Amino acid sequence: MTPVHLPPTGSPAGSPTGSPAGFPDSSATGFPVGGPAGPPPADPAVPHHRDHPLCRPCCCLALDLGSARTRVWVAGRGLVLDVPTVTFPGALYPIRRGAIVDVPGTARMLDRLLGDRLPRLTRPLVVLTAPVLDGPAYRERARTAVQVLGPRAVLTVPTARAVALAADADLSLPLLVVDLGAQLTEVVLLADGAVCDARRTALGTTDLDGDITAADLCEAVVTMIASMVRQDRTSLTADALTRGALLAGGGARRPDVVHRLSGSLHAPLRPVPAPHTAAIRGAARLLRSAHTHPSGRGSAAHSP
Repeated sequence: MTPVHLPPTGSPAGSPTGSPAGFPDSSATGFPVGGPAGPPPADPAVPHHRDHPLCRPCCCLALDLGSARTRVWVAGRGLVLDVPTVTFPGALYPIRRGAIVDVPGTARMLDRLLGDRLPRLTRPLVVLTAPVLDGPAYRERARTAVQVLGPRAVLTVPTARAVALAADADLSLPLLVVDLGAQLTEVVLLADGAVCDARRTALGTTDLDGDITAADLCEAVVTMIASMVRQDRTSLTADALTRGALLAGGGARRPDVVHRLSGSLHAPLRPVPAPHTAAIRGAARLLRSAHTHPSGRGSAAHSP
């Protein structure tokens, strides 16, 4: 399986300065690059804001649309949904290999799951995780589907960064995140909290039930990391690998995969606690800063 990655750009591979073409710039999400800083100074134009999560006019939720599972975190209530990603029981999956292939179907699924669970007469703020390499196309499709909830703003965060936040990782240091999902595996290098290099392969844990073995999945991950190290003109990738890659996703719950991958990399791995819910928990941590951030009041709802 050939890893998918971005073509070379004007910035050196692994360079922490700027976001290579195709990567979602952290500034576009409305969040500070370095991590979930505290709320900005109160805006006198919005006097109704109360401390998160007690501001009833500002229903906030985090959303992780996975190929196999959809997870929803509501501020003040925690994880309220962890269900199969299907338009309705027995239907086809509207999200495959990390891509939204059926926008209307995704919207119907969200309406079925959340239409009666959110407070009436509110416009929720939604923080949405997004695969790193799907870029603006994924974010636009996701925002279109989420409109069924009547949000006042939809902010996106790279899944790898959400994982790092859930793990309380030090974002001031280079960090390698390996996300072993159900149908997609991404390897992402973060520097100062921003994405500066990434690879992915259309393999995941659901493929292990067929002809693909744990060895095949691990080989794909090792190949992606080796490519990142070779093309990195700095030492960021190597330093991050030496410190130990964060391991998240359903694959991090499989001892055979973790053991084989650690041996193949000859480097430490740091599985995130409850790795299958790391992305949604990380997105939930951003709700506090997003609650009163200017982009959370609708100005960045359609930012690219």
